Amino acid sequence: MRCLLWSLVLAVVASAPARADEWPTFRGSQRTGVAPDKGLLTKWPEGGPKLLWQAKGAGRGYSSLAIAGGKIFTLGDGPSGASDKDEYLVAFDLASGKPAWQTKTGPAWNEGPAPWQSSRSTPTVDGDRVYALTAQGKLVCAQTADGKTLWEKDLKADFGGKKADGWGYSESVLIDGDRLICTPGGDKATVVALDKKTGNEVWKTVRAEDRGAGHASIVITQIGDVKVYVQTTGSGPLGIRASDGKLLWQYPIDRTTAVIPTPICQGDLVYFVCGYGRGACLLKQVASGDGEVKIEEKYGLKSNLGNKHGGVVLLGDFIYGDSEDQGVPQCVELLTGESKWKSRGSGKGSAAVTAADGHLYVHFQDGTLALVKADPAAYTEVGSFKVPGSGERPSWTQPVIVDGKLYVREQDALLCYDVKSN
Repeated sequence: MRCLLWSLVLAVVASAPARADEWPTFRGSQRTGVAPDKGLLTKWPEGGPKLLWQAKGAGRGYSSLAIAGGKIFTLGDGPSGASDKDEYLVAFDLASGKPAWQTKTGPAWNEGPAPWQSSRSTPTVDGDRVYALTAQGKLVCAQTADGKTLWEKDLKADFGGKKADGWGYSESVLIDGDRLICTPGGDKATVVALDKKTGNEVWKTVRAEDRGAGHASIVITQIGDVKVYVQTTGSGPLGIRASDGKLLWQYPIDRTTAVIPTPICQGDLVYFVCGYGRGACLLKQVASGDGEVKIEEKYGLKSNLGNKHGGVVLLGDFIYGDSEDQGVPQCVELLTGESKWKSRGSGKGSAAVTAADGHLYVHFQDGTLALVKADPAAYTEVGSFKVPGSGERPSWTQPVIVDGKLYVREQDALLCYDVKSN
């Protein structure tokens, strides 16, 4: 009976609803990219929704926003007010957008062509602490009140981690109870669990011949009485037993340029997608007794469903996201992998997608932000506008919807819009 009660508790925790007044990590508390807000605008006026405030100080970068405890957190290089071009963890007042503090995390990521440079990981907030992972692989724990650093780890030096590509780390770490879970990558410590208060190692998962960390963030699933962490690396998706880090299953893929989107998990289903010609597949996790979980392939990789880095969301029975990085959103039926439609929108270039209240918020690479009905029958835009300050660098940051407000980052600038219906 005690085991049954405990499994029920785990199931409730894993499926706890997201709060409408917080977005504490990348893609929200459940890592779905879907906000719980209701009563939002169903169409936008010309020029977009009402701009409530605009702030400077986020710095150069593509990190999205974490919102909790009355503050906004992000990472950026050389933010306004800093005396150098290094990377900083920065915080803003949620109500006004006024900068709260800046904490230097280390040198900026300047590898590769200019558009690929800069920070790209979204911080994770847990109570009075915020955790940030730099592109260099440095993991920082700081106080939310003032940005004071409490501890640091280096995923490469401390765990032998490596990336599967040359674009730096971009995972948003997972906080689950008293543990922090992250992905150094490689075959020495593919995934590790740390004590969130001290940074001390609790367990590590080793995947033989793992190519290195990708860019996804870990998602929690519950299969029977087993909590499973689902993650992807450069070698494809894998499932890890949360209690001790045991590798339960893996789904190897051929090497590709990069593996970026966070997987979609619904119940026992895992929708894995990446770009560069690989595509998407649907897996089913199945409890096999004695704390073990295996997978069944519902359908294999379909190359026409690829998504490079804008991410996908699940609404009802349908997946929505960009086609690779073409700026051509598409709708896919989850259970069959059938593409229902593909359509070019009002913006151009790679499209980052967030959802709320039956609509998609599509942030195109050229700075266009579009409101689109989440409708498997057709692509229908019900408003769009060009975000002020966009155009100098790609607009790759995923928008955030919290408590009736839309938050957008365009490099050093943060913008807050009122999207609640009156």
